[in-house]
Amino acid sequence: MFTLILPLLLLDIPFLVADFIYPRCFWSMKQNEYENRNLGRGCIFSIHIVKQPVEKEYFSHILDIQTHTENRKYALALAFSMNDINRNPDLLPNMSLAFTFSEYSCNWKFLFKAIHSSLQNHEILPNYNCIYDTSCVVVLTGLNCSATITFHIFAKNFIFQQFLQLTYGPFHPVLNDHENFSYLYQMASEDTSLAVALVSFIIYFRWNWVGLAISDNDKGIQFFSYLRREMEKNTVCFAFVSMIPVNMHLYMTRAEVHYNQIITSSTNVVIIYGDTDSTLAVTFRMWKSLGIKRIWITTSQWDVTPSKKDLTFDNIWGTLAFGQNHGEISGFKNFVQTLKPFKYSDEYLVKMEWMYFNCNVSASICKTLKNCSSHHSLEWLIEHSFDMAFIEGSYDIYNAVYAFAHALHPVTFQKVDNIPTGNGKEQNYDCKKLCSSLRKTYFTNPVGDRVNMNQRDKLQGKYDIYYIWNFPQGLGLKVKIGMFSPYFPNGQQLHLSEDMIEWATGSTQLPTSVCSADCGHGFRKFIKNGMSACCFDCSPCPENEIYNKTNVDLCVQCPEDQYANTEQNHCIHKALTFLTYEDPLGMALSLMALCFSAFTAVILGVFVKHHATPIVKANNCSLTYVLLISLIFCFLCPLLYIGHPNSTTCILQQITFGVVFTVAISTVLAKTITVVLAFKVTASPRMKYFLVSRTSNYIVPICTLIQVVICAVWLGASPPSVDTDAQYEHGHIIIVCNKGSNTAFYCALAYLACLAFASFILAFFSRNLPGAFNEAKSITFSMMVFCSVWVTFLPVYHSTKGKIMVAVEIFSTLASSAGMLGCIFVPKCYTILFRPDRNCLQKIRKKSSSPTHCS
Repeated sequence: MFTLILPLLLLDIPFLVADFIYPRCFWSMKQNEYENRNLGRGCIFSIHIVKQPVEKEYFSHILDIQTHTENRKYALALAFSMNDINRNPDLLPNMSLAFTFSEYSCNWKFLFKAIHSSLQNHEILPNYNCIYDTSCVVVLTGLNCSATITFHIFAKNFIFQQFLQLTYGPFHPVLNDHENFSYLYQMASEDTSLAVALVSFIIYFRWNWVGLAISDNDKGIQFFSYLRREMEKNTVCFAFVSMIPVNMHLYMTRAEVHYNQIITSSTNVVIIYGDTDSTLAVTFRMWKSLGIKRIWITTSQWDVTPSKKDLTFDNIWGTLAFGQNHGEISGFKNFVQTLKPFKYSDEYLVKMEWMYFNCNVSASICKTLKNCSSHHSLEWLIEHSFDMAFIEGSYDIYNAVYAFAHALHPVTFQKVDNIPTGNGKEQNYDCKKLCSSLRKTYFTNPVGDRVNMNQRDKLQGKYDIYYIWNFPQGLGLKVKIGMFSPYFPNGQQLHLSEDMIEWATGSTQLPTSVCSADCGHGFRKFIKNGMSACCFDCSPCPENEIYNKTNVDLCVQCPEDQYANTEQNHCIHKALTFLTYEDPLGMALSLMALCFSAFTAVILGVFVKHHATPIVKANNCSLTYVLLISLIFCFLCPLLYIGHPNSTTCILQQITFGVVFTVAISTVLAKTITVVLAFKVTASPRMKYFLVSRTSNYIVPICTLIQVVICAVWLGASPPSVDTDAQYEHGHIIIVCNKGSNTAFYCALAYLACLAFASFILAFFSRNLPGAFNEAKSITFSMMVFCSVWVTFLPVYHSTKGKIMVAVEIFSTLASSAGMLGCIFVPKCYTILFRPDRNCLQKIRKKSSSPTHCS
């Protein structure tokens, strides 16, 4: 099968290109509806095979028969098709096709009554015919489904011994039953791809809320199931579904219900599908006559050309028709005009059939349909020459005749010695052989379209899409705006010409038809219980979630390193936040650290310069120098906290802080112990040994060693590392140093607190000891400041995040260091620099009986 379809697709490409380069337009004029109100639509043609030439003048009587215009055009199409075959030397040579046509051929209601009357007058048994007749009767019918079934039953059981029926009407699923209708063939394709074409067209214009009006029969229900399946795939919903009863009495009881249904519906698009001679057609005509403005979507079998009294110019609310796609059949107009010497006018031919012309030609005269007045359109119609177009039923008749000829040809000429003879008489054929041949018939008709008579393997139908706009005076213009082919890949099956849409409607966009307005960017759909999938409310996306499309069910969470903008339609990369030197806070803290370290260096210089003075000698010079140097590093330590953190700086921050402060506090502790020992020498001779042996100087390395061990364990267990916090501050990623092990961090702080507390206790109890340069009071105040700063630091540190937390830690470091510097060394510097009179040995002797000298 694939090998057959592939050449078909390749053959279709030139036709598709040609269709869009030269799109077709059709004119039609409706006759007075009252002229033929008593004449039915649909005919029964009997096809004959004769052994004599049949000229086209044989069919001229068709123009004289009083019948409905549509019936006459079908008869002319049949005659034209037979004339083509009769002139073809390669198909049925030395044979001709003919058919019978009279005013009763299309009045099938009268014909059924006559058959029924004859059956009542004769005792005829079903499936039994006393007349022995082996001829195969071939009939071509265009009746509706019920009439086709009725005729088939009568013909098969009571009229003909052998019977073959071809139908050119719309496809009906009931007639596709091969068991009950084994000798019946439908030329029209099944509307399986019509549902796909309709939904593709609806999606193109972004509609999702459409109404549907169908006949309440098997054909309508089957189409409804096809359409609903395709609509569910593409989230298109029914605003309403009107199933119009076929019975007229039942329809009259429900007509008002269906009217209210369409009036109250918010949809602007309504699909009409069903038989054109049913109660659905009555409903459609009533809706249009009442001025209901909708975009109507139908199949091209529907006659939507206005009557002469219709003066509406509703090009916005027009009608869209899906018609069978086929190649152009030329010569039909010439065939009709030459049946008789009479030269028929274009206006007359328009009444017979849709007339088409090239839209590119007309575009130069009428830029848009709004500019075409009724008077101008009539003059333009008369002045221009048209070609007659084969559409829908006419084209099915054309294919039916060719299919019959192709099936008959091998049956007739399967043996050379079996050439039919008969002096102008009709030939007899076996219907079984003819049906078998017809079922296998697969050919390319003269216009290049493939025809497959195997009902089960029939190719899916292709559709031309027309926009029908109504002019006054019974004129209608049908413009081809695109086509649909199911043989192309998904997404490329529908082809529409925006230029032709704009030319026909005045705009490239038709009115919208949605249940709910689109949820814009940053919003998601919220479907309430019991509501259709196309009807929804819009709710904003949750915090830090976005979506930049319309009508989404779920929003998308932004990555952790990004955040949603205010409109919540895209994510923005978060800014990296850390304490920098360019930041005012970082700049202030770094300047403070440098100033304090410089100030400490100045004090160290003062003490070194005046190292021989009593005030410097009285307080253990070596410990003083160690303390001042450690304080310089304490002031410089915060510089490790400023700038982009990395693994090295994170480790150095905590290790440097712990070790340097341990040196400083242990030095203060050593100085405190030195003061205590100095005043206890007179009370206990044993204390002199500790003072002379400088035991207090070993306190600094011992205490520092303990802190180094703590830090080593810290680094070995869980060292500090770089950490990010993308949640605390909106739009920012905070980069901080993670302490690693909080237990180790608090152990280091606790150890410093123990040293400070020990120094504070010793200094507090020795604050009242005599001595001119007793540091106990200074150390007491310095440790009080140190402890106060770090006790306050803990709750503040835990209540902040980001660079504020780092700033708190830096400020605590600077404050505690400045407390020690200010309380211990500033008073001494003041004495050295501004009160040198107090920095002398005599002053010491007056205030202290046992001075301490620098050794």
